[in-house]
Amino acid sequence: MKRSTLTLVTLFLALLSWTQDTLKLEDIYKHRTYQVQGIGQVRWMEDNKGYSTLERNDEVGGMDLVRYKAKSGTRSVLVSAEKLIPGSDSKPLTIANYEWSADNTKLLIFTNTRRVWRYHTRGDYWVLDMDSGKLTQLGKSVDRTTMMFAKFSPDATRVGYVSQNNIFVEDISTGKITQLTNDGGGTIINGTFDWVYEEELSCRDGFRWSPDGTQIAYWQSNTEGIGTFYMINNIDSVYSDPIPLPYPKVGTDNSAVKAGVVNTSGGETRWFDIPGDPRNNYLARMDFIPNSNEVMVQQLNRKQNTNTVWVGNTNTMALNNIFIDRDEAFLNIHDNIMWLEDEKYFTWTSEKDGWLHLYKVSRDGKSWSTITKGELDVVRINCIDPKGGYVYYIASPENFTQRYLYRSKINGSSLPERVSPENQQGQHAYQISANAKFAIHTFQNATTPNQIGLINLRKHKTIRELEKNEELKKRIALLQLNPKEFIQLDIGDVVLDSWMIKPLNFNPIKKYPIIFYVYGEPAGSTVQDAWQGGDLWHQYLAKQGYVIVSIDNRGTRTPRGRDWRKSIYGQIGILAAHDQAAAAKKLFEKYSFIDTTRVGMWGWSGGGQMTLNCLFRYPDVYKSGLAVAFVADQRLYDNIYQERYMGLLDDNEANYIEGSPITHAKNLQGDLMIMHGTADDNVHYQSFERLTNELIKHNKIFEMMSYPMRAHGIRERENTSLHLRTMMANYWNRVFKEDKKLSIQE
Repeated sequence: MKRSTLTLVTLFLALLSWTQDTLKLEDIYKHRTYQVQGIGQVRWMEDNKGYSTLERNDEVGGMDLVRYKAKSGTRSVLVSAEKLIPGSDSKPLTIANYEWSADNTKLLIFTNTRRVWRYHTRGDYWVLDMDSGKLTQLGKSVDRTTMMFAKFSPDATRVGYVSQNNIFVEDISTGKITQLTNDGGGTIINGTFDWVYEEELSCRDGFRWSPDGTQIAYWQSNTEGIGTFYMINNIDSVYSDPIPLPYPKVGTDNSAVKAGVVNTSGGETRWFDIPGDPRNNYLARMDFIPNSNEVMVQQLNRKQNTNTVWVGNTNTMALNNIFIDRDEAFLNIHDNIMWLEDEKYFTWTSEKDGWLHLYKVSRDGKSWSTITKGELDVVRINCIDPKGGYVYYIASPENFTQRYLYRSKINGSSLPERVSPENQQGQHAYQISANAKFAIHTFQNATTPNQIGLINLRKHKTIRELEKNEELKKRIALLQLNPKEFIQLDIGDVVLDSWMIKPLNFNPIKKYPIIFYVYGEPAGSTVQDAWQGGDLWHQYLAKQGYVIVSIDNRGTRTPRGRDWRKSIYGQIGILAAHDQAAAAKKLFEKYSFIDTTRVGMWGWSGGGQMTLNCLFRYPDVYKSGLAVAFVADQRLYDNIYQERYMGLLDDNEANYIEGSPITHAKNLQGDLMIMHGTADDNVHYQSFERLTNELIKHNKIFEMMSYPMRAHGIRERENTSLHLRTMMANYWNRVFKEDKKLSIQE
């Protein structure tokens, strides 16, 4: 009887092993076994009756451009990959991106791309004429792979683009190229931006066609006088190669930026005389007002708490200030402008009533009315449908970890109406047709990978399922993961959102080490009910026997109102570290299974800075930390980001110092590992070396790992991601579980 029972148990365990997979770092970071599937670059067609997308052509390779009718699902190949084979080449063009002309008669293809800072914005462009089938390469007289931001003229007869900091216009039919600027190069940048404008103001494409196609308005930046930071390449040649990067740090000079207008036939540029020092104000946005010769320009002051909105006439160059948006703390730029009622009104987002709402504003800026109402933040505008009378937007007034589609009448006569279904709890995203009739709908949550479908938006009824990620769900199910548990922690003056992942075979009687994952900066949030790749890194750590927790402190980017977001102003690293430590203590009180002698924290970038602040400032709470690509001294970071949230250095130097981890490095008591890429153009390796120097000064023992010629994401070159994560896992096993080390080869 005993033998029979033992046999059954053995068989059961064997069967369990056959149906359960082991979560391996190699599968996550090398083999990409658990990647979520999507659909390829959807574009709604001009008639709003169908959409285009990319699909693999197995016969010739490359991608077909396919159209699907929304109602029927009828599929037709608009552009076969065979039509994208240039001349005598044997392979079709690789489509990195594509854009239709306004009338859908021409297709612009971006290919052979190169990365500029974070994004692939440089490469080659081709135009396909849909009627004739003719495929034309643009920019034949400019250097290859130097073209940026190509876009059709309004009538689609020409294409404008930037090459080597100058702006060009090319006639598609004749191939004639007109160079509109000639002074680009060196310190002059035309039609695009320097590093800090791209990184912190999301400014990349720096020129605009006028509605009638006769003019181009553009930004020009002069980087002369910006401090130069040098990254050093020590691994690709016998001698080191210094890489200069104009990078304005806190309190230092910016580029001088101005806005001008040039005729598309050529000639001299005329410049707007926008008041204020061009090095101490930011021209954050500029766009033509439809059906006019006027541009709207948004000008932020250096402190980024005042947005002065100008309307400029591109014929007379006259400027008119229509209104000024102000905040006692800081303002974020929002791209939610749509012109209504024959351009008599436009939409604008503002936090002036304590919540981020959408407003309808008269062209002269004097009349304002609220479109969205109530105690909610408009997270994102998805579609403004003047004919139907509604604006569709993402919000989440009841659960800040989730996102839902709402709509409100443009005339402001209705309360917010939820469109997303009640039975799908999590996060929703929509790509809506211009007439708001159809949408590509994506649903996800912490346990559900992207579920993508075509819906009738007005009924929110699924017409067709496009991608359910069934294979991924099966693979994930075999891993038998513990799901995230969402928890709220009351620390006295505020309730914070958090999540927890418990270890495999969790036993509440046991004591477990805990690792906190933190970001904590105002640029993002970690506590979201979203798929996020399954968060397999933290699931992997949980399987090693750790409790994993993440907490959103005050100031993180969540839809909890202006006061929540602005509370962090002037005290980055101070208030957030307090909130994190207070929440950790509350968690310890609530859960007896946490071993408070083995408490760790880790984070990347701003999260690395927060990890160091918590470890150094609250050694009674945190016993170990792992900081990746961190800011050690806030005065070393770029001025647009840091001054936005901390104010100017001359006004707030004491808190710049108090909020910087390097100030408190002498207090290190526990274990610490720091990691950085030497080619990090965002958070410079300088932070790593300065903190290292300070720790040595105070005889603090720590571990360190440098990744040569890796940038802020530390993923370039062979095997980097796997090596990085293995090093991180080894660290936690070393400081928490000495008897269960991993090896680099595992």
